[in-house]
Amino acid sequence: MRCLFSVLGLVFFPLLARAELVRPPNIVFIIADDLGWGDLGSYGQQKIKTPHLDHMAAEGLRLTRHYSGNAVCAPSRCVLMTGKHPGHAWIRNNKEIKPEGQEPVAASERLLPEVLKDAGYTNGGFGKWGLGGPGTEGEPLKQGFDRWFGYNCQAVAHSFYPAKLWDNDRQVVINEVPIPGKGTLESGEDPNNPASYARFIGKNYSADLMAEAARDFVRQNKDRPFYCYVPTTVPHLALHVPEDSLAEYKGQWDDPPYPGGRGYTPHQTPRAAYAAMITRMDREIGRLMDLVKELRLDEQTIFVFTSDNGPLYDKLGGTDCEFFNSNAGLRGRKGSLYEGGFRVPGIVRWTGKIKPGISDRVTGFEDWLPTLLELVGQKDKTPAGLDGISFAPTLLGESQPERPFLYREFPAYGGQQSLHMGPWKLVRQNLQPSRGKKAKLGPETLELFDLSTDPHEAKDVATQHPDVVEKMRSIMKAQHVPSKVFPFAALDQ
Repeated sequence: MRCLFSVLGLVFFPLLARAELVRPPNIVFIIADDLGWGDLGSYGQQKIKTPHLDHMAAEGLRLTRHYSGNAVCAPSRCVLMTGKHPGHAWIRNNKEIKPEGQEPVAASERLLPEVLKDAGYTNGGFGKWGLGGPGTEGEPLKQGFDRWFGYNCQAVAHSFYPAKLWDNDRQVVINEVPIPGKGTLESGEDPNNPASYARFIGKNYSADLMAEAARDFVRQNKDRPFYCYVPTTVPHLALHVPEDSLAEYKGQWDDPPYPGGRGYTPHQTPRAAYAAMITRMDREIGRLMDLVKELRLDEQTIFVFTSDNGPLYDKLGGTDCEFFNSNAGLRGRKGSLYEGGFRVPGIVRWTGKIKPGISDRVTGFEDWLPTLLELVGQKDKTPAGLDGISFAPTLLGESQPERPFLYREFPAYGGQQSLHMGPWKLVRQNLQPSRGKKAKLGPETLELFDLSTDPHEAKDVATQHPDVVEKMRSIMKAQHVPSKVFPFAALDQ
């Protein structure tokens, strides 16, 4: 009998080991909200502590020319999920739909979680969605997610202490006394008195609850391949953060109170709050990384960290991105197609597979869908018609031709286009009136920058290189397909 068990062991144990080896890797994909290219220590931040993300960067590949899908939230996430750039993507601007949610992505679109689900993945999302309100064809559970916990609507997500969050297809109460995302000090309230801000301090912090739900999902699915999508709401306004995190930064700098008046809730120490929000986010990411190690899944898990667009303009809602150098000296902020508006951090860590280092390859959100599918051995499931180009070879240390070009368009903030091609970047502006403005458009502007010598886009060299401008404009024209949902008159002709 012992001999029989020995023989069986010789047969089955190698089979079990081989089955373990061929299991596709897990994916943990984390997106910060309005985090600037310079807000992490690994990207030069001096004031805000991000030890866990810095550790992730040290153990992984740090992308220095990575670009979000667009310059604001919803269209950027649509590019990520569909692998299509903004000239082809379904969602091209933020568009709120009452009573809750945003313009839904069409059911005909093949989103990343749907493709992964077909490849045998269990998918969970924990954070902010913004690609289709409750009951629409764009809601998360209809787009490939098996589990969703967090916000559906971007507007509701302006508060970190909302009344309710979505738990799959139902809402659960998390705060009996919610804190609104907007407000101002009342007449007679002293901005220097902590008591004036007491009503803006909540109980159950949504970012903590969503991080905890993400960890629960990982525990529950440790024995199968999973895709854990974490679109955190940090550090988007309002400036809400628990007092235990705020204490780490209080008193470190001169920190003038923000009494309200530029949207969002007041805060007595807004600089400390911004820093504390990012450090608390970093702490939760560290806990997720530690859990993966504890479950012995570290070598089977791909971690990605990035941001949906650049940082906010100074003083909006109390933010002070100039003080923190959040865009690391790059021109432009959120809403702009200058570099600071959509060049974002990009960190990829896969222990034992991706060597630590730095890559200056131009990559964009549209590239993640084909890249991840190639990394997990499902390249043949890549949908047709994508704009994304897999940069899996770059991640794995192989040589790869540079991207032919990277195209962006944005019908808001005055109407903009941009194109990266080699060292060149072309930017067109004043193409469409901003929403609600009655004034006529100013003259269209067109600028050409040589990013190899001018990374801060300080010197327009369009007149010196008319041939380059003409070639890039022709590419821009070819990349735009009109959208009935998001018309862009200057480009639709």
